[in-house]
Formats: sequence, C-alpha cells, structure tokens
Amino acid sequence: MPETAKYYYAKGRRKEAVATARLFSGKGTTMVNDVTVMEYFNNKTLVAALDQPLKETGNETKLYATIKVSGGGKHGQAEAARLAIARALLELNADLRPTLKKAGLLTRDPREKERKKPGLKRARKASQFSKR
Repeated sequence: MPETAKYYYAKGRRKEAVATARLFSGKGTTMVNDVTVMEYFNNKTLVAALDQPLKETGNETKLYATIKVSGGGKHGQAEAARLAIARALLELNADLRPTLKKAGLLTRDPREKERKKPGLKRARKASQFSKR
C-alpha cells in the first residue's frame, strides 16, 4: 500500500471497541492491525461480518481496507469495523446509502454495558432474598 494512495476514511464504534477504516481501490487484502483478517479474528463468522458491507454493494473485488481496532472484545471490534467500512463506502459513493441502510449496516448498535449499582453484586444481580 503506497503512502500517497487515495483512501476513504471512517470510524465505527460498538460497546467499548473503536475501529478506524481506510478504504482503498484496487486489489489487496484487508488488514486489521497490520495482520490479515483471518489471522486477527480467527473466526469465520466475524470475518464474514467484516466483509458484509463490501459484498452487499458488490465491491469485494474492487476495494480493500486497512483497519485499526482498539478496546472491547473481538466481537465488538468486528462489528465496529463493519460499521466503519460501511461509513467509508458512503464517503466513496453516497448512492450506496439505500443498499447499506436496507441491510442494516449503517445503524450504530447503542447497547452498552450497564453500570454496577451500589448494594448489588453486578448491575442487577442481588443477593437472594431471605424471608426470615
């Protein structure tokens, strides 16, 4: 990947994970944190989720991405990267919006971990109630 190559940039988030994606035109392999996607995620389901925006728009052979992820777990990172790729595709071509929207790839999943409450073991788990 040449440093002067034109790319489209976007950021995606999910839970505690943050992903930044750079989308390049041409043939190449998608890299996550400077290693291949399969090497990083080591899970076919997560790799398929990452490729979904490119497949939905028919760009899997025309474009490739370099992604930096941090925070959270592998699943959250994969979904953050998927959102980042979808948003970068919009930067490339705004006409792809209906296709990506219909597939549900532009919606940021708002679910976050609930905070621990005082007097409880976790967010909602309490000790067992004793009548006597």
